[in-house]
Amino acid sequence: MAQLILPTAGGSTARFEISAGPVPAPGGGWTRTAYAAAHVVSDPLAEVDPGDGVAVDWDRTLAFRQHLWSLGLGVAEAMDTAQRGMGLDWPTSLELIQRSMDAAPAGALIASGAGTDHLVPGPDVTLDDVIAAYEMQCEAVEATGSRVILMASRALVRAATGPEDYAKVYGRVLSGLQQPAILHWLGEMFDPALAGYWGNTDHMAAMETCLNVISENADKIDGIKVSLLSAEKEIAMRRRLPDGVLMYTGDDFNYPELIKGDEQGYSHALLGIFDPIAGAACRALNALAEGDDAQYHAVFDPTVPLGRHIFKSPTRFYKTGVVFLAYLMGHQDHFTMIGGQESARSTLHLAEVIRLANAARLFTDPDEVLRRATPVFQARGVWA
Repeated sequence: MAQLILPTAGGSTARFEISAGPVPAPGGGWTRTAYAAAHVVSDPLAEVDPGDGVAVDWDRTLAFRQHLWSLGLGVAEAMDTAQRGMGLDWPTSLELIQRSMDAAPAGALIASGAGTDHLVPGPDVTLDDVIAAYEMQCEAVEATGSRVILMASRALVRAATGPEDYAKVYGRVLSGLQQPAILHWLGEMFDPALAGYWGNTDHMAAMETCLNVISENADKIDGIKVSLLSAEKEIAMRRRLPDGVLMYTGDDFNYPELIKGDEQGYSHALLGIFDPIAGAACRALNALAEGDDAQYHAVFDPTVPLGRHIFKSPTRFYKTGVVFLAYLMGHQDHFTMIGGQESARSTLHLAEVIRLANAARLFTDPDEVLRRATPVFQARGVWA
């Protein structure tokens, strides 16, 4: 019986029993397209200080992507889950995309982030600078053979004076792509520097601009990933998308209901939470394809409290919980992150990650979870 000493509110500790869940198995025949936004594994022995370069363990990073592909999931590469814009710079992001494309088995689903993160926002940055930055990254991503995920731009937020500037930039960039892209509307809860995207701080007003951009460039758009953590806003937008343009949910709070859908449509998935819950996601998508709604909810619903906890405010630090679970599940041999982000969440937060992941039946080897978790909590002052 694997019993872990975990901290509790008020400064106490308590024994917690870890139980075994089902071993992940490949899925297929799904009625939804599903991408997991995958994390990167840092090299813990590299001589790198926070803010001074990036060291990636390429073998472990690519092995995790092979794991996702083996389950039938697609990989959304070099996104914010991979610490893009929070440690992972553009040169390393491009290397990651190139390595992933080289490692991807035939038929594997992969799409990769292209943005403007090599361009430092500032008062002298113009719209033409933003367009040139987008075009450079898009060209580099498409040269690898990957589909583009057009990421939100901090530089565009600074340079734009209104909605018409977003229409100009996106129209120019999309017109030059070789294959349809996935747009990504990343809300300010994920990145405060993106507040006011699409030229308006009101999400519903911003949605009008975004929908106009999509309508005017529909032949160049595969779909849009919406990360606003609002099921109501996503559904409202989904119902207004042009025919052939897909909605990819980026809502790590409400994904079961959004993927399941309603009488007027459903969302596909491009989610950071699919990184740690990959096995459960596959089981749920299998049940959905088989028309077994009860099993779909039985598998997916217990993962929602975990997603809401990992992505709780300040949401941009959700990567810490994602990587902690990757460590506990044996996908990497350490709990070290790029830029020291393993310290971004409290010890109590990590303890609750374990409790909720256990309730969602994500752990397949309780003894191994115990062996891995114990030194992490001891290093944070938790002793029997």
